[in-house]
Parts: sequence; C-alpha cells; structure tokens
Amino acid sequence: MDRTQQELNRTGTVRRQVGPSLTAEERAVQEEKDKAAAEVRAREAEEKRRDRALLLRYPTRAVHDQERVAAIAQIDEVIKASNKRTLELAEQRKSIQAEFEFYAKDPAKAPQALKRKVEENDNSSAVQKRFIAEQEQEKKRVNARFDEELVKLKQLWAMRESPPAAAAAKPVAKN
Repeated sequence: MDRTQQELNRTGTVRRQVGPSLTAEERAVQEEKDKAAAEVRAREAEEKRRDRALLLRYPTRAVHDQERVAAIAQIDEVIKASNKRTLELAEQRKSIQAEFEFYAKDPAKAPQALKRKVEENDNSSAVQKRFIAEQEQEKKRVNARFDEELVKLKQLWAMRESPPAAAAAKPVAKN
C-alpha cells in the first residue's frame, strides 16, 4: 500500500504502474493539481479555438480592414442621424423662442405648455449630445478591438504562412 507497484503483461513487460495509496491530504493536493492542470488545458484549448475562429473570419488583412471600415461606417451613420435630429431640435428651439418673445417682458406669464416645450426641447438636445458622445466612445472601442485583433492576426498569419521548423529541417530527397 505504501509503494509503487507494477502490473506486468504475460511477456513480463510493464503494463502499468500503480502508485501508493494516498492519505486524505495527499489526495486533496493531488486533486488540486489535477484541477489546475485541467483548467490550463481548457484555457489553452479555448485560446486555440478562438484563434481558429479568428483566422476563419479574417483570412487576410484586406478582409479585416474591410470589416473595420464597415463597422465604423455603421456607427458614423448613427451619428449622422443623431446630428440631423440635433439640427431639427435647434430649428424647433428657434420657433419656440419666437413664440416666447411675446412674453419677453415677463417670462412668468408664459403659458405652461410653452414652458414645457422649452424644457422638452432642452432635454431632447441633451439626450442627443449624450448619445453622440456615447457613439464616439463606441467608435473608439471598435477601433481598439480591431487593433487588438490585428496584432493577434498578424501573429497567426505569420505562423500560417511560414513552414513549420520540422518540415523546413527535413532533407530533400534527390532522384
């Protein structure tokens, strides 16, 4: 029980070795080591899977650049629409101000509906400005993501294009 034992085949060769029985503490330590090793293997397998998926999605630099341009263009379209809405709100604000000029001497006498229009216009304008700022941040995040992918892809493309060291070291047979 306290020594490594060998199980032999009929021919006398070692089939397997059976280790000594472990104490509860030793078993717990061994299980932790096994668990850590399994996590490392799983992480490595996941990384390889991600790399393969990245190579499938972006087989060349041109495809990657094209995808980046498309993603940024989509965000730019949203920003353009938001800017258009901001201009519409500014025009609306001008018409509200024209109505408000009647009450320029005493703004307290302005109708509640007109005051509400001013407040809604201000709130809408603030929302549009925040939205545009968020879209600009999104644009930066997209560019950063594509930059990170590009660094990884350059490594993967280089590995794919260069022959493995073992194949390069193989002697060429002459006929």
